[in-house]
Parts: sequence; C-alpha cells; structure tokens
Amino acid sequence: MSKQVNTVLGPVNVEQLGKTLMHEHFFFGYPGYHGNSLYQNDREDLLARGLEIAAQAKAKGVQTVVDATPNECGRDPELLKEISERTDLHIICSTGYYYEGEGAPAYLKFKQGIGQAEEEIYEIFMGELTDGIGKTGIKPGVIKLASSKDEITSYEEMFFKVAAKVQKETGTSIITHTQEGTMGPEQAKLLISEGADPSRIMIGHMCGNTDINYHVRTLQQGVSIGFDRFGLQGFVGAPMDSARIAVLIGLIGSGYTDQIMLSHDTVNIWLGKEPVYPEELAPLVANWSVSHIFDNIIPALKNGGVTDEQVQTILVDNPRGIFSGRQGDGSRAVSAKSTTESE
Repeated sequence: MSKQVNTVLGPVNVEQLGKTLMHEHFFFGYPGYHGNSLYQNDREDLLARGLEIAAQAKAKGVQTVVDATPNECGRDPELLKEISERTDLHIICSTGYYYEGEGAPAYLKFKQGIGQAEEEIYEIFMGELTDGIGKTGIKPGVIKLASSKDEITSYEEMFFKVAAKVQKETGTSIITHTQEGTMGPEQAKLLISEGADPSRIMIGHMCGNTDINYHVRTLQQGVSIGFDRFGLQGFVGAPMDSARIAVLIGLIGSGYTDQIMLSHDTVNIWLGKEPVYPEELAPLVANWSVSHIFDNIIPALKNGGVTDEQVQTILVDNPRGIFSGRQGDGSRAVSAKSTTESE
C-alpha cells in the first residue's frame, strides 16, 4: 500500500503529516444554502477567515487537517488549496456524500430508482481520486461516508459498498459520520464484509455514545474510532465533554490507544446565513474550536493518567497509520478480519 496521501497540494509522505486533526470543516453549508440569494458568501472573506483558522491550528502545533466536507455541502478544494499554500498547513479533502436526512439525496435516489446509482457513485469516487475534483486536478485523500440515526438506509448503503470497492482498488482511507452515537459497529461490519481494510477505516463521531461496550464492539473489528466532536455538546445528541473524556480514558486504559483519533468536527464558517445559537445553547459551543483539544481536553486526559506518549500516539502515530495501512502491530485488524470472515 502507498505510504503517501493526497493533500490539496499533492501527495505527501505520511511521515510528514505530524500532529493531525482527523475531522474538521473549514467551510460547510447544508444543501439548499445556495437558495438564499441574500447571503452569497464572498470568496475573499472566506479565504481570510480560513487563513485565521489555519493559523489557530498551527499555533497549537497542528501540521495536518482532514477537511471532511462532503461533495454536496460546500466543498471547495481550490479555496482549501490556497489556504494550504499560504500557511504550509497540510489539508486533506474528501470525496463522499452526507447521510440521507441532511444531505442532497434526490439526484442519486432518482438514479437508484432506475438502477444506475452505484455505477455513478463509483465513477465519482474513482474519477476524483485518480484525476482530481472537476477540472481542479486536486485529488481527495479520504472517502467520507455517513449513516442515519439507528439505521443505514438503502441510499446510504450504496456509498458504503462502493467505498469498500474503491478502497480495495486504490488504498484510499475511509472516514465516517455516525448520527447521534449510533451504528458504529454496523458501519464497521458492513465495510469489512465488503472487503474494506479495517486498518484504513476510522468510524467517526463515536464520542456521541458514552456506552463503553458500544465502542469496544466497534474497536474489536480492527477499525479506528474518532472522538471527533469535542466542543460540540449538549444538543444534536451530543454528550458533554466530561462524559466523553471519561469514556476515552477508559478505552485508553483498556489498551485501545492505537485505534483512537481526536478532532472537533468544527464548522468554522457556515455557508449561507450564519446561524445564531439560542442563548441557552451558546455556552455549550463556546469551546467548539480547533484549539479546544489542546487547551482543555489534553490537560484533562493527563489529569486522568493519560501519558504524553499516549497523546503522541493518538495525535500523530494513529493518523499516520490510517493513511499507510498500519495500526499498532496490526494484530487486532488481522484478528478482527478473520473473525468477520468466519461469521
């Protein structure tokens, strides 16, 4: 497998990624934001604000950010490229689609109805990964998938199946969105059953669930998990950070350090009209920024007995490993795959 990953500036050796945030959004817009003609975002303003966010991340020692914005939610690879060029921050963009309830499914559901959707999804993923996004020449470095609360719909399942096929052909790593802390084990099982490499999968937003057994059922399949919504708490099914930290310390103490990655899932710039949080919610997202893990979460983890070496593993070694197909000593991934195949 390749020891390089595509960034918006081209391929980079995984050894150069350094401290990595695995799931953020420089810009994000729910499908439909274009319809509000009163709030058309100015590119220069977006660029200026994007540069500020990159600078904030770099000030905390971050060298790489994975921008997990799906194709239909305002992904702008050329804007990300300019931010990367001007800040020397590695940015890895995605190819993929959001979950059915908050994505833009009409186009591909129509194709699904006439039996042509999976073929087109394959064309999209393979075309972007091998030739670049549109005419930009910018190649994504991850495939982004998502599922609904308590189910993987037939629409969403198409993307998972195609992503597994594309990963087998290209080696591209997969990151996911789980809605409100559900379907993590099911996502892992589906991808692995379709032939995906568990050492190249990160099941995301797992910190939406505080049941440690839920995490273990996912981890035992050999995949990595993302505690990647720190700072977003108290609504959209999100637990408080204190509860997430307790579960995370428990998992680290149980020997799963080499399968965990961190991030915030920040939406740093909302496309369309910026939301204004109600007064009762504003304090709950006050720390939802790219610096929160470094300012608040890591100190709390260390107070709970997590070592500097374990923090280094989670922030540097594990992201590097998912992009090269290496995860610890590989024993869990091999064992999990064998177990899945024998079911």
